[in-house]
Amino acid sequence: MSKPSSFSLRGRRALVAVKDERDLSIVRRQFERLGIDIFTWETGDALECRPDVALIDDEFLPLASPAQRALPGRCPVIALLGTETPSRLKLVLELDPASFLVKPLRSAGIYAALVLAFERAERTNELKQQVVKLEERLRSRRVVLAAVLQVMHSHAVAEPAAFALIRRAAMEQRKTIEQMSAEIAANGSLPRATG
Repeated sequence: MSKPSSFSLRGRRALVAVKDERDLSIVRRQFERLGIDIFTWETGDALECRPDVALIDDEFLPLASPAQRALPGRCPVIALLGTETPSRLKLVLELDPASFLVKPLRSAGIYAALVLAFERAERTNELKQQVVKLEERLRSRRVVLAAVLQVMHSHAVAEPAAFALIRRAAMEQRKTIEQMSAEIAANGSLPRATG
């Protein structure tokens, strides 16, 4: 299944927390044109929808409840900035916004902010997945190293030869080097067929 394009917004859901009625009407009009379903949110309301994006006015900050603070982790956030004071920007940065808009709001720029938010969220997710894979590989390197040292000791061979023995055993049993190394570390030796 292919991922949705960041440029295609029809059918997406947006949680909108905007205080000013004029700004809210601009957001509604633009989101409706783009085919985005809107859920408005007020302070104290329970977050009952699973939005694809959230547009949060800086006047709602700081987010008080744990459910409100969990929102930025679930979807990209577009911050609506009214002031550029350091204290206000610090609160906005706690949201880890994927994009931003500046008040007074205009219809120009909303589409770009949405596309940038979705694209940044996608790239961030890809980077997180890469980090997880690299961390797994790093953990597995310890197991491989332990198995290589064990084979070096038990077969009285140098490191390249020990690694070659492990690689050959893994190929024969159609396993990864990491899986074979884990078995060697658990069993204390290479499988019988290899040697």
